[in-house]
Amino acid sequence: MSSIVTQPAIAARSTLKWRIYLMEAALLGFFMVSACGFGVLLFHPRSFVMSLIPGEFVRLVLMGLTMGATAVVLIYSRWGKRSGAHMNPAFTLCNLRLGRITPTDAMGYILGQFGGATLGVGLMAIALPGWLDDPGVNYVVTVPGRAGLFVAWLGEFIIAFVLMLMVQLVNRRANLAPYTGWFAGLLLVVYITFESPISGMSLNPARTFGSAIVAQVWTAMWIYFTAPVAGMFAAIELLRLTSPRKHAMCCKLSHCPRVPCEIRCDCVTHLNEHASA
Repeated sequence: MSSIVTQPAIAARSTLKWRIYLMEAALLGFFMVSACGFGVLLFHPRSFVMSLIPGEFVRLVLMGLTMGATAVVLIYSRWGKRSGAHMNPAFTLCNLRLGRITPTDAMGYILGQFGGATLGVGLMAIALPGWLDDPGVNYVVTVPGRAGLFVAWLGEFIIAFVLMLMVQLVNRRANLAPYTGWFAGLLLVVYITFESPISGMSLNPARTFGSAIVAQVWTAMWIYFTAPVAGMFAAIELLRLTSPRKHAMCCKLSHCPRVPCEIRCDCVTHLNEHASA
């Protein structure tokens, strides 16, 4: 009898999980659409912005601001709140390491992220022929800078480490946790402005893959698959060694008591307690 009762609930949960994975795909897909669109606007040689703002540094600042804003909008969207707004396999693996999601869910998230990134770049390639493939834009691929492969790997490691460290430290404070996504967006502005000449500023294996597969540019792909994951895991393991509350570590970028989230954590409870105190 119990099995008959629980089967519809299990089926509903299974359907819901697929919806969550598709949300993750859509979120990173929208991020890549934004990256491609602003990449063309700010870096294509025939763009009017090039004549108005010839200095590359200023255009990097603008790219950072637009992508930071895009990330914040997606993180605090209803889909972002619902899925936890990973949008990054490295984030998903950290959630798996902390026991916030199951291995099956991690696989679903990661497949969604790779698929969404690829679809986003692919759609923009169709929408902007002759623009997105220009060498000045080149499908917004991430490639190492002039300093070389080791420096690029180190740059990716450091920015990933700092991002995850920031997320963990901010999420420990109930008054700051609702703004974790804003902190992340601000870091993206800084990273794109200052770090992108070093490594291309990926921070995300799926983001790099989406551009690479459409552009068929696979330069030093190992950097972007290893450094972000290693950097975020290093931050996680450092805090696991030093934190007295290992069970409370959380990778979420958005905490909203009104929207149920797939990531198992008690941050919403702490936020409610803080609000009622």
